[in-house]
Amino acid sequence: MEVTLLVQATDDAFKMIEDARHQAIGILDTAVGLTSETRDIQKRNIQAIFRGAQESRTKFQNFIGTFLLLSVFWLLLSGKFDAFHLTLGGICCLIVSLLTYDLLFTNIRIGDYRLVTGRFLSYVPWLIYQIILSNIHVAALALKYKLPVDPQVMKFKTKLETDISWVTLANSITLTPGTITMDIKDGEFYIHALDQKVAEDLDTGEMENRIAHIFMEADHIYVQDVLDVARIYGAIR
Repeated sequence: MEVTLLVQATDDAFKMIEDARHQAIGILDTAVGLTSETRDIQKRNIQAIFRGAQESRTKFQNFIGTFLLLSVFWLLLSGKFDAFHLTLGGICCLIVSLLTYDLLFTNIRIGDYRLVTGRFLSYVPWLIYQIILSNIHVAALALKYKLPVDPQVMKFKTKLETDISWVTLANSITLTPGTITMDIKDGEFYIHALDQKVAEDLDTGEMENRIAHIFMEADHIYVQDVLDVARIYGAIR
């Protein structure tokens, strides 16, 4: 009898120890799970902080880039360098930059606004050259006795994808004498051309391709695009 009670007590003791072990393992698993969840939450919070800081930095860089570009154009087009006009130009550029900085750089795929700014500045001399050539052509038409103009409205579907690319192309066309951008509907441009020659010059697509190169549009990939991407990602790594 006493032996039986002793064996039963021993079995109960082992069961209690086993139950305690299972409970301890459960508590440890719960603690580990809570610790893992806490770490995940902390990791997400840290990532959100860095992401917010990066977004703020990007917005500031976009604002500065827009302000500098507008300031340069103000100085080139106004031709006034006294204190009044410089102050007025600075205020105007500041206001416009605050309202439109997200338009100019919002579609940059590479994320390096300096690259796009450099390409845009290199595009300006080519555009000025085209404006000079078009001025000569229009002046020649005006000086001819019979004024051989052939006004027409042409339309084409652009390969450009983003709003800023459309705006750049539309303004470039309008700045070039002999052509005016009348309307844009769903990427389709309606252009008034003075004669057949200016229409054919525009139809070559060179201006469109150069603007696509500035903003690195997907349908227009250049060797220089690949080299620039490799340089940027190499620096990141």
